[in-house]
Amino acid sequence: MLATKCTGCGPGYKSPLDAMKGPREEIVYLPCIYRNTGIQKPDYLATVDVDPKSPTYCQVIHRLPMPNLNDELHHSGWNACSSCFGDSSKKRNRLILPSLISSRVYIVDTGTDPRAPQMHKIVEPTDIFWKTGLANPHTTHCLGNGQIMISSIGDPSGNGKGGFILLDGKTFEVVGNWELPGEAAPFGYDFWYQPRHNVMMSTEWGAPKALAYGFNLEHVKEGLYGSKIHVWDWTTHKRLQSLDLGEEGAIPLEIRFLHDPAATEGYVGCALQGTVFRFYRTPKGEWAAEKVINVPSKKVEGWALPVMPSLITDILISLDDRFLYFSNWLHGDIRQYDITNRRNPRLAGQLFLGGSILNDGPVKVLEDPENQSQPPPRTIKGKRIPGSPQMLQLSLDGKRLYVTTSLYSGWDKQFYPEMIKEGSVMMQIDVNTANGGLKVNENFLVDFGKEPNGPALAHELRYPGGDCTSDIWL
Repeated sequence: MLATKCTGCGPGYKSPLDAMKGPREEIVYLPCIYRNTGIQKPDYLATVDVDPKSPTYCQVIHRLPMPNLNDELHHSGWNACSSCFGDSSKKRNRLILPSLISSRVYIVDTGTDPRAPQMHKIVEPTDIFWKTGLANPHTTHCLGNGQIMISSIGDPSGNGKGGFILLDGKTFEVVGNWELPGEAAPFGYDFWYQPRHNVMMSTEWGAPKALAYGFNLEHVKEGLYGSKIHVWDWTTHKRLQSLDLGEEGAIPLEIRFLHDPAATEGYVGCALQGTVFRFYRTPKGEWAAEKVINVPSKKVEGWALPVMPSLITDILISLDDRFLYFSNWLHGDIRQYDITNRRNPRLAGQLFLGGSILNDGPVKVLEDPENQSQPPPRTIKGKRIPGSPQMLQLSLDGKRLYVTTSLYSGWDKQFYPEMIKEGSVMMQIDVNTANGGLKVNENFLVDFGKEPNGPALAHELRYPGGDCTSDIWL
């Protein structure tokens, strides 16, 4: 669908700037979740038409149900991406769908008919448990050597364990662990690698049995959530450094290197205190991190706690490394920062799309260091948006930002119970790439509250030809 057409080259694009010239997205894939909703139906992969010229624009055109209940589909990745661009034998035709709770990994055929994906193979949890000692797979990246690597957040008993599962890129059998014996981190979540600098960085969420059914602040105090970025040697697979971001950097989730493969820096969004840290290589060759963005918490009444953090949950970087975007899932806004000055990001755009501080809701903001008024509810195409902006995906050219509202079923149920009843939504934001700025596309809405089996929770977005959170350049 979106891969470049050329002779003798593999999937994706030669460079991030080449990718920006790629064709406009026409369909997107999203996992839709029923776990914790009370609906006893399997999670499924939805295909959504996002081509404005199509008669089925803004509609779910295909649904691929999983053969099991309560998997908790979450993130997805590819069997091949731009890291394999130099290998013409590779094709991006299998979407890897790890299940965060059941620990199954589904391999979906998107190549035969991109508009109607079909199941190709299922990797059972016992294969992962017995061959790796890991569980709760999260982030998938394809490697330049043809293997597929998936981070874990736990062990089979529900404790935290940050290791990495390797799958064979052709048979999708479990090969084993990427990390060396005894080298797994105490917690896991996301990762990004950069072979040119012989480095991989990983982050920490928390212990699966702590986070499975909701968030409890006591669990943070008990040490069941992480606050470190781990630095790994890409060649030897040794864990070299663990950068403790402290309380300000508690629960570091999505980590993004700059897309330029020569860059030795990137950013990580830290959920609990609403901070973004820049990580970078020092002149001595070690790695370090510094806080560069802070979204202050608000003093509130009428909420579960007297102070409401912003809860930065997803971040991404435009392919030209110019803009950083992130969502504040509790406050309810998306922010766009100009990061041309890497150490001093500048706020360039902000947009509220729901959240917990709406001016007609039960929460009253008593003190806000940013002095922002409580936003009104957002209505698009006649529907009041439930929940809050969460997962983000940017068009290749950087002009359209897609947003979904579900974070994870257990936390959705706790913080936005109305979203369980009404389902999540997918929205589109028009981006001003010249000067910065965000504006809702009032003609775009995919309402997952109207799904055939009942309201569903749609999560991460993927384009068939790769995007700025799936592809890594070598």
